[in-house]
Amino acid sequence: MGRRKTLALFAVLAVVVLGACGQQKPLPPPPQQAGFGSSMPGVPVKADLSGSGPGTLNSAVTLANVDRRIIKVTSVAARVVYESTSGIDGSSQLVSGSVFVPKGEPPPEGWPIVAMGHGTTGIQHDCGPSLWPTLLGASEAVATLVSGGFVVTLPDYQGLGIDRSYHPYLDSATVGYNLIDAVRAARKVAPAASDRWLAFGSSQGGQAAWAANELAGSYGDGLQLLGAVSVSPAANVAGLADAAAAGTLTLEQSSALQWVLVALKEEHPELNLDDYRRGIVAEKWDVLSACAGPLVNQRGDVTKQVTPDDLKPSSPEAVDRLRDYLADMSLPKGRTSAPMLILFGELDKVVAPQWTEDAIARACTMGDVIEAYSVPGRGHDDIDGSVALGWIKQRFAGGIEAHNSCDVPDGPVLTLSPKPWYQE
Repeated sequence: MGRRKTLALFAVLAVVVLGACGQQKPLPPPPQQAGFGSSMPGVPVKADLSGSGPGTLNSAVTLANVDRRIIKVTSVAARVVYESTSGIDGSSQLVSGSVFVPKGEPPPEGWPIVAMGHGTTGIQHDCGPSLWPTLLGASEAVATLVSGGFVVTLPDYQGLGIDRSYHPYLDSATVGYNLIDAVRAARKVAPAASDRWLAFGSSQGGQAAWAANELAGSYGDGLQLLGAVSVSPAANVAGLADAAAAGTLTLEQSSALQWVLVALKEEHPELNLDDYRRGIVAEKWDVLSACAGPLVNQRGDVTKQVTPDDLKPSSPEAVDRLRDYLADMSLPKGRTSAPMLILFGELDKVVAPQWTEDAIARACTMGDVIEAYSVPGRGHDDIDGSVALGWIKQRFAGGIEAHNSCDVPDGPVLTLSPKPWYQE
């Protein structure tokens, strides 16, 4: 990779995956959408639609309205619908996403793949990045990564992009499966793609990258996961229950919890939502759940009016029930199969730093190889992802053993210095 491309990647990885829980600008309806369950207008892409099971392609069409910066650097820019697996009940699910293939000749070993997990975009069907020309803010990152010689695949996640299912928000297993199967789907669109891949994501996408790393050993047959980068991962979210009970939820956490409750009601019809909502939250439930269209224009103002009491569980039993649900969603669940880099802000108001530190400590006891850093002066969605570039390049280059902060005296969480070892 040339110096110019390297510098460009350094600049753009700062915003490679966008979306903080509950923090959205109002969005217009998705442009030229052909209805949920069908792709945006485009021409069918030559792809392997045969077979069955996870990663099987249902459809692949050109992204007719995607950002021109992507069109300039890709030989294929496709919206795909593929089979994946629900982390809730193990059922087969159709998931949409997008795949981008570089121009030119692939390297002898095939194009390496980066699977990008996007941050929170919402919980409604119109919140899928593949429905939007800018991929809901990810288009610049996609274009730069593709220019750097990577096939990039960006899953929408189950329930976003098509209306075959609800979105099980913050269920780690579901987004982990979706990320792995997006790699399988990408290889059916790009036969010159390698089986070597790396997971990269922030916020909800950081949860997806971490979960995919845990699931790869049992679910990722035929693929070689080389590593995972999780920035501000929504890994351990069980603390939302106790924060709700204590009345200490931040506005950002309130938004995230409200979306979790929407999903939990789908999974557990017997759940009494009124045990967890009152006041303006109960009154404006549909507004707070919106992703696009007229209602989302009210969402910002309504969110600011939410008080701690509006999401306070009604009883200790309700707190315990919610904590159990959140623990089932959370990570770690098992040992990862590849090294992992974790970056999180010391001022994170969405996923409390202590929650992430606890998740990392538990993962270390499972034998994971983790390099974990707390980033001074940063919050949830303002971490410069470019610091991960050297680590990513080394994983693909091979031959260098990953550092493991689980084994160092000051670990497992280190403080990020101005120049980490992999940038020296």
